[in-house]
Amino acid sequence: MTSFPARSPLSRLTALPTATYRLQLQPDFPFAAAERAVPHLAGLGVSHLHLSPVLEAVPGSTHGYDVTDHRSVRAELGGEEGLRALAATARAHGLGLVVDLVPNHMAASPVHNHARRAP
Repeated sequence: MTSFPARSPLSRLTALPTATYRLQLQPDFPFAAAERAVPHLAGLGVSHLHLSPVLEAVPGSTHGYDVTDHRSVRAELGGEEGLRALAATARAHGLGLVVDLVPNHMAASPVHNHARRAP
């Protein structure tokens, strides 16, 4: 394992989680809502936010495990811009992100899953 000097900016990127807090992202609790919670969570001593799946999922999904496109950050949550804003706010408060990626979890319906549509 590579080790970085304590003052290196890269040392923060390799920090191991010591106190994670799981956030269940969904249309009613998107990246912006998670971003607003960061100062409070940092004050509690949280080291990393554990995010539920952030990839494009069936519209209205409350869990995100019904992925429809592994190439896109979920628009209903704020898209890539929202995820980047959350990451920047977390970083500014000394928190890292742990993202839940489950490649084999996909929506089964061809209506929502581009990979299951007939050519």
